Amino acid sequence: MEGGGGAYGAAKAGGAFDPARFVQQPQVLARIASAVFALIVFACLVGEGYTNKSSSPDLFCIFNHNEDACRYGIGIGVLAFLACIFFFMVDVYFPQISNATDRKYLVLADLGFSGLWTFLWFVGFCFLTNQWAWTQATDVQIGADSARAVITFSFFSIFSWGLLIAFAYKRYKMGVEDFAHSYVDPTPEVSTPYSSYPNISHDSYQQPPFTQTAEASEGYQPPPVY
Repeated sequence: MEGGGGAYGAAKAGGAFDPARFVQQPQVLARIASAVFALIVFACLVGEGYTNKSSSPDLFCIFNHNEDACRYGIGIGVLAFLACIFFFMVDVYFPQISNATDRKYLVLADLGFSGLWTFLWFVGFCFLTNQWAWTQATDVQIGADSARAVITFSFFSIFSWGLLIAFAYKRYKMGVEDFAHSYVDPTPEVSTPYSSYPNISHDSYQQPPFTQTAEASEGYQPPPVY
């Protein structure tokens, strides 16, 4: 299994890279969509997520003046975008990785991160929706469309990252099944008794030379002692 040819749903190591075929892969499309959604979320919050009243120069978050809401959205959006770029590069070089153990760790990292970020996007969607519902209309002079876009694409991100969970789990399952099929149980075989040497018959066995017979031993008399 160390060879890694075809392990964890990837082509055999050393194959030629086909960009058109690569982009058409479902996990790649889901990753690109997740990156676009994350970019929209943090771009809207950075661009129009903070506003001020005409009577005050101080900026405040458009989500019910809650700074944590804006920070949370920007934080998970930036990290999600960077993670999508990282795992996109992993997808590009994944078929070139010949070690099955390295492939396994990368697939597990993808699975774990996708699961965590699906949960964080769900929390972010609920948090931002709740704060937007408590926001006073008089406090939002500009940026209302950006706030709605943040909520909308946070909702879409839950499903795009959920798809990434499914694809990563499918990869991991394929790797486990490949290992199970290629693994041979090293059970020792039952030893068979040694066969007799060919062309040897017990009937043809002869006594070795210089062997005393019973008669000879009985006829022997020791010399007399004086």
